[in-house]
Amino acid sequence: MALLLCRGIRMYPPLLNYAAFLRRKSHVFYCAMSTTEAQTATQGSQSTPIKISPHRKEKGLDDVLKDYEAIIGIETHVQLSTLTKAFCSCPYHYGSQPNTNICPVCMGLPGALPVLNSKVIECAVKLGLALNCKLNIKSKFDRKQYFYPDLPKGYQISQFDVPVAYGGHIDLDLPVEFGGGHRRFGITRVHMEEDAGKLLHSGNGRVPLLEIVSEPDMRNGIEAAEYAAELQRLVRYLGVGNGNMQEGSLRCDVNISVRPIGQVKFGTKVEIKNLNSFSSVNRAIDFEIVRQALLLSEGQDDQIVQETRLWEEGSQKTVTMRKKEGLSDYRYFPEPDLPGVILTKDYVDSICNCLPELPEVKRRRYEKMGLSMQDILFLANDVNVAEFFDATIAKGADVKLAANWIMGDIAAYMKNEKLSIDDIKLTPQELAELIASIKGGTISGKIGKEILFELMAKGGTVKGMIEEKDLIADPAEIEKMVDKVLLDNPKQLEQYRGGKTKLQGYFAGQVMKASKGKANPGLLNKILLEKLNAKS
Repeated sequence: MALLLCRGIRMYPPLLNYAAFLRRKSHVFYCAMSTTEAQTATQGSQSTPIKISPHRKEKGLDDVLKDYEAIIGIETHVQLSTLTKAFCSCPYHYGSQPNTNICPVCMGLPGALPVLNSKVIECAVKLGLALNCKLNIKSKFDRKQYFYPDLPKGYQISQFDVPVAYGGHIDLDLPVEFGGGHRRFGITRVHMEEDAGKLLHSGNGRVPLLEIVSEPDMRNGIEAAEYAAELQRLVRYLGVGNGNMQEGSLRCDVNISVRPIGQVKFGTKVEIKNLNSFSSVNRAIDFEIVRQALLLSEGQDDQIVQETRLWEEGSQKTVTMRKKEGLSDYRYFPEPDLPGVILTKDYVDSICNCLPELPEVKRRRYEKMGLSMQDILFLANDVNVAEFFDATIAKGADVKLAANWIMGDIAAYMKNEKLSIDDIKLTPQELAELIASIKGGTISGKIGKEILFELMAKGGTVKGMIEEKDLIADPAEIEKMVDKVLLDNPKQLEQYRGGKTKLQGYFAGQVMKASKGKANPGLLNKILLEKLNAKS
């Protein structure tokens, strides 16, 4: 999660000297860049170059950054997995040809009246409850006036002062590689609205949308990226959307300001758009923190204005898009063509009772099982992987062994074959059977891996695979192999009987080698131990 400081801001000799080698501090990387390259990187940007005063040249960037803190909040837009649009019966299909799924309501023609999709209300209540929000029993829709090329009506139907949900929070665990620890971030509101169309993408507008507005509780790019990732997990667990950022089904607009440490008043807020991955969220925020901190440290506060900036992935910098509108510019007023939304207690209770186990609850349950945080975050990240794991241990499999198999060989196979856990032929029942067969000594770990890959590719049963492998389970045949190994290794046998009992593993390995891995491990170890401990 690195920030290339050398991109997007004018580099100066003192900064180049300071960043002449790659160094890491607080998960932010600094690297060197020639002055010519730096000037090239800034060409085309409309931002004013940063002027470095003589006294600043004596101070490093760490000295600048340690005097400031960032205040970060995120507006997350979630497209809902509904069959039709938010306010009409037009079908919604991602990838449809432009200008196909449209009607008079979509186009805002005179006399066309919107009708709210009831599925949108259900999704909004689900998400509000999952985010620990309070629900407004009576909420309403409002018109938000602004120009957008693919917004024929000239306004967006949204919720302004009475959203469907408000005042919640979300809990998450930071990955160990980023310092670990538990975080709780406040949720300001969840509101329903329609999405605008897209000029270069498919799916022409009016798609059902939920917007989640966080409190300004985040302080760096890592926290913000993990917050967005947790929202994606929550959306997928609830089944209200697919959360695919590459399709625009989950979009993050980051609001960031920087202020001197100890100052209560917020700095000037800047919004960053065009963030289509969690890593870009992290990198854009870290870049913007440095940009604003440098301007503040040089007394150029007036260069930080309330605006919307775009993140340019290629140049790894933010650039000005437009000056930010204020609430007065949107001219909100109540939507006259839609009635208010009234939630009954029975309706809310029915949704509440149907909520699945959510990511935070699942992580705490896995923690009580004794799993490490690394295991917990991997298993709980994907709802389908979590369900597979839960089904496996429900069949009696050892918790840690089940986690190891899923995180190891199964995950590697899915990655190589580009498959999801729902695509492989292996079932939780057979994974539990495989773990039991290895643990009980029926088959070796090596044979177990061979069976696992065959089960994932072709399906079948563990018992059937064991029979096909023609494994050696005849005590007499195994005994012959053990006798030969002991006869061929008299020196090691003498050392074992002299107290070096760890050599048992050596003998077992030799017998397995002789049997080409087909000897029953449990039976082999039983016979071997009897022979090793027998009086000479």
